[in-house]
Amino acid sequence: MNGMKGDGMSDSPAGRLQALFEGHRLTPTQRRIAHCMVRRAADAPFLSSVELAELAGVSQPSVTRFAVALGFDGYPALRRHLREVAPPERPAAAAGEDAGHNEYQQAVLAEIENLRHLAGLLADPAPVERAGRLLAGSRPLLVLGLRAASSQARGFAYFAAKVHPDVRLLDEGGSMLTDRIDAAVRAGATALLCFALPRHPREVVEALEYARAAGLTVVTVAESAFAPVAAHSDLLIPAAVGTGLAFDTACAPMLLGRVLLEAMADELPDAQARLEQFDAKAAERGLFVE
Repeated sequence: MNGMKGDGMSDSPAGRLQALFEGHRLTPTQRRIAHCMVRRAADAPFLSSVELAELAGVSQPSVTRFAVALGFDGYPALRRHLREVAPPERPAAAAGEDAGHNEYQQAVLAEIENLRHLAGLLADPAPVERAGRLLAGSRPLLVLGLRAASSQARGFAYFAAKVHPDVRLLDEGGSMLTDRIDAAVRAGATALLCFALPRHPREVVEALEYARAAGLTVVTVAESAFAPVAAHSDLLIPAAVGTGLAFDTACAPMLLGRVLLEAMADELPDAQARLEQFDAKAAERGLFVE
């Protein structure tokens, strides 16, 4: 998989965990456990198998099988290994982070932690800068997002169209999806940006596989480097989703989308002129009430 590996994260607990998991063929359930451990990297060496199973929403035997898949005799051996490369004491903030907060506050605090993790990943800007060049150079540019990810794709496409000359949004599945990919390739497209959030529709995986076979370079924003779309992405940049409420929250993927917009605009020499032209026409039409 081609996940984002910032130099600044390599010695962090999350970075060490991600390095441990990479290179292993994990099942969807095992990827869920890996994603949970990366998100709770400070806690991971201190969690029992039962606690980890509850956090990841899987069974305790699944945690054991996960440890064996990584090459350990069982979960206790995996936890011992993690303690050897982790700080000797569990951070006090991690041990009592939820104390005194109701479920709504906990959801907000979890999203703040997701944003902190994203900030750490962005310490190495190279992957985002590479993505910006790929997206700016594709004419037209395809932006894909289905179901839960459709709002992220629409938001990106809306703003991208202000600076990019030809943006084509793919936010509906069905047999027309591959037709629209074919049409874009014929028109000169070289890249596709995908927003992929859980639960991952089979159509998204199939569309990415088709797009790469058609010669497109796939840049993906997903909740984890272990997401099912990773194998079909040329460049995957992770941004965690919040899972504390009945429906996932996606503040970090949304912000990462705006970061990619900035990186793309930096690669478009006429981006500022296009923005100024839009503002002039919007004022002329009285488009906004401000």
